Amino acid sequence: MSSGPEEKVHLRLTRAEALVLFDWVARLDAQKNLPVEDRAEELVLWRIEGQLESVLVEPLGPNYRDAVEAARNEVRGSER
Repeated sequence: MSSGPEEKVHLRLTRAEALVLFDWVARLDAQKNLPVEDRAEELVLWRIEGQLESVLVEPLGPNYRDAVEAARNEVRGSER
């Protein structure tokens, strides 16, 4: 099976997982010193951040930090 350059890959995340991932990528981006070896890695992280930002409402809410902490707890709780 060959894949073309435009073939899409879809990931399934819970809302909590998506929020945790968004927060982490946004913090990396805010540092202006992403630990990347190649510009392509930076572009992919920006695209992920943008896609998550377009579906999450929590980053715009007044209780964003609380929402992230609750999401982290939920994700940690799902380890069991």
